[in-house]
Amino acid sequence: MTALNYTIHGHDLQYIQVTLAPDEQMMAEQGAMMYTDQAIEMNAVLGDGSASKFGAIGRFVNAVKRRFTGESLFSSVYTNKGFVAQDVAVAAPSPGQIIPIQLQEQGGTLICQKGAYLAGQVGQKITLAFQKRIRVGLLGGEGFIMQKISGEGTVFVHASGTLKAVELGPTDSLKIDTGCLVAMSSTVRYDIKYTGTLKTSLFGGEGLFYATVAGPGRVWVQSLPMNRLGQVILNAAVSGKSKGSVWGKLYLIFIIVVVFITLAGK
Repeated sequence: MTALNYTIHGHDLQYIQVTLAPDEQMMAEQGAMMYTDQAIEMNAVLGDGSASKFGAIGRFVNAVKRRFTGESLFSSVYTNKGFVAQDVAVAAPSPGQIIPIQLQEQGGTLICQKGAYLAGQVGQKITLAFQKRIRVGLLGGEGFIMQKISGEGTVFVHASGTLKAVELGPTDSLKIDTGCLVAMSSTVRYDIKYTGTLKTSLFGGEGLFYATVAGPGRVWVQSLPMNRLGQVILNAAVSGKSKGSVWGKLYLIFIIVVVFITLAGK
């Protein structure tokens, strides 16, 4: 499979411009489109569009499972129906960075936080990646479910804040805030550890647990999870540190609640 011809624009509010050759296709999360050239045709497909041996019922069940990974029930497939190259642009849903990853370099499989998938090549599958250990599922920040992206070609993953990729050797390990882990190779081992002492847990500001990842493989870490950013904004609005009248602050709180409900529904 030929890798997509793309350019990522912007710094904190990024979008991807993909140039499709005639008859070439790409897939993106529903509602991510920014613009397309005239000869680009868009079609909605159930789930990731992959076939199932159980027919239409199987495709619907797979789409419902995909919904639990934080993605939409439907995806958008863009096809260049023209005779020359045409552009498609898809935008990130929130401030942060877009990471292009070649699945072949990760052994054909990538494990991500819920809702991380933004776009990729047709044929890639997004399925559930259950955390096998109950302790990891309950305390790991992402619950029992993460998403597994498998296939070939380029996949675009979105995360909040600034991104850092860390290459882990067979004997390397890393401690990470549970909300800052974005993605990891399927070979990386993931676990949850207690911060150490009750005093540290209560007054350290980092919570009761942190994630540990061990190589070999690569992990991607984000600097500002959306829940942390939302908490800062909400605290500023409620405490009255922001400028404006009381009604203005109440209106701000209302807007924040609506935004988070919308993000949670994606």
